[in-house]
Amino acid sequence: MKAAAIQMVSGVSLPANLAEARSLLEQAAQAGAELAVLPEYFCLMGHQDSDKLAARESFGEGEVQRFLAQAARELGLWIVGGTLPLVAADAAHVRNTSMVFSPAGEHVARYDKIHLFKFDNGRERYDESRVIESGTDIVAFELPSRDGHTWRVGMSVCYDLRFPELYRALHADVLLVPSAFTYVTGQAHWELLLRARAIENLAYVVAPAQGGTHENGRRTWGHSMVVDPWGLVMAQRPEGAGLVVADLDAARQARLREQLPALEHRIL
Repeated sequence: MKAAAIQMVSGVSLPANLAEARSLLEQAAQAGAELAVLPEYFCLMGHQDSDKLAARESFGEGEVQRFLAQAARELGLWIVGGTLPLVAADAAHVRNTSMVFSPAGEHVARYDKIHLFKFDNGRERYDESRVIESGTDIVAFELPSRDGHTWRVGMSVCYDLRFPELYRALHADVLLVPSAFTYVTGQAHWELLLRARAIENLAYVVAPAQGGTHENGRRTWGHSMVVDPWGLVMAQRPEGAGLVVADLDAARQARLREQLPALEHRIL
């Protein structure tokens, strides 16, 4: 199965971001991808965190969800909409939600980001909990590929990457990590963490990211990539909008899991 990790440098205009996402999804379909994953905040990187509140949608309705369903149906893709803001329990917060749509345009899975990023190095300060309400449920879904193999796909978002217990609990063949890593933390840890999660779980990792300097002045690390179950980086894009496509080989994964049955050796 070909999988595409889509990299964006999203701005403050939702319509412009959706237009860019559509163009990149079309490129993924033309490259033969069955699965295309958009980055975190693909639809909006506002001037301030509270801009998410104005863009939030109710689950099952809204411009962004209609866009994802239509693109999946028209392009014949499994599409994972990185994240979009959905209504939370109170008016001061949103859920940072990753949504999956099948090639029929049907909603298949929803994951609300569990771990919320907080960082302060004296120059950059982030605290997602001020606007985002944490999710509670781990989520995986079944993806039957064109060759007849069914993949178990585990969902996560960005900061979740630092919590390996989440990935163990997913028991997945493919791990998705749509992200918007800061330049500082991405430069230090992004590739190391992605490769570690792949190796620990003998799983493919598809990690699309925001990558560049945004209209709001924020700089994200980028380096969207696909990693194989042995920890090898199969494809990578340093910066700028675009995509990387890689073949996920079920037979190779099965061989590696047979040769090194670490998943069977777990005690804790």
